[in-house]
Order: sequence, then C-alpha cells, then structure tokens
Amino acid sequence: MAKCDEGYLCQVCGEAVESLEESELYLRYVVGWVDPELLHTSPDRHLKCNPTLAQFILDSRFPAIECEGPFAKQELDSAEVDRRQTVLTRGWRRLLEIKGSGIPLTEYPLEEVRAKWASGD
Repeated sequence: MAKCDEGYLCQVCGEAVESLEESELYLRYVVGWVDPELLHTSPDRHLKCNPTLAQFILDSRFPAIECEGPFAKQELDSAEVDRRQTVLTRGWRRLLEIKGSGIPLTEYPLEEVRAKWASGD
C-alpha cells in the first residue's frame, strides 16, 4: 500500500487498514472513483466499516455485508445495483491479484480505468 506500505487508520473504527483487500480507499482507486493525485491524502476505511459500498462485492472469498436503510441495495434501482456489483466485485478481485505482486501503484486500477486516465477523459 502507499504511505510506505504502512496502511491507513480506518476513519470509522480507528484500527489500521492493514491489507489491500480490506481497503475501501484502494477499492475505489482501482475502480476509478479516486483520482490518483488524491490517493495519498484521502482517508481510508475497512470495507466492513462501509456497508454502503461493501454490500456490492459478490465473491465467496468476501464475507457478505448487509446494509440497512435507504442505501441498502434492495432499495436501489436494479440496473444500478447490477452495475455496482459488477464493477466493485471486479475491483475487489483486482485487489487480490495485485496484493504482493510488486506492480507499480499506477497499474493497480482496472485496465479500462487506466485507459480512460491515459486518454485524459
């Protein structure tokens, strides 16, 4: 992870976010929701501490997270739920792929995100 691979403190629970696959910040970066220039200054949270986002990760290796209230996926448009489930599950799987790989931070994002950023869009 950036910040000298020390991890960040979770903005919700205050504990260290010790690995990529539990980092909400790096998931958002990988899927293109965090600008690379803002990565080192943005707060982080454990995915489990942000059920609004984590509820969309669908993988047997990730514990199912329930979100209640108006932001629960059951309350959202089904097309938007499908879109978020697809991108966030792919992003989380990408975190698993890059963990310990030694690839540069600039290559963490999904291929289409890197292409979009390279084109200046």
